[in-house]
Amino acid sequence: MTRPQAQERSSYLHFTPLHTRWMDNDVYGHVNNVTYYSYFDTAVNAYLISEGALDIERSTVIGLVVETGCQYFASVAFPDELEVGLRVARIGRSSVRYEIGIFKKGDTHTRAAGHFVHVYVDRDTRRPVDLPPVLRAALERIALSTATA
Repeated sequence: MTRPQAQERSSYLHFTPLHTRWMDNDVYGHVNNVTYYSYFDTAVNAYLISEGALDIERSTVIGLVVETGCQYFASVAFPDELEVGLRVARIGRSSVRYEIGIFKKGDTHTRAAGHFVHVYVDRDTRRPVDLPPVLRAALERIALSTATA
């Protein structure tokens, strides 16, 4: 089995600045592993909101996480400033795979790299639906060249 490698900054297409918080550190003096998932969620949803693809109170279509994972390469800790890289690896009919990289400000390689798979569903019925055009357009702007399936 091949060991995962840190990803290059240039392979991400959008960046969200984030600051670590005092409460993010664990007793070992670095950001706890579960906190990275919060960073992922924040970066994805901040991007969608900024692109007009998500209104957290009124959107009739919402994304539910059905798969997630993370690989860690180097630690971060409070009070580090972070830059969260975002790209879309695959766009389906009702789903998308986001890939997220955690960088300490100025880093050239990820400290952690992970992914989220969202299935987009009707807010009320929770049944999968086609990606709305405004969402699909936002995803395509940060998609790798072979992202649509």
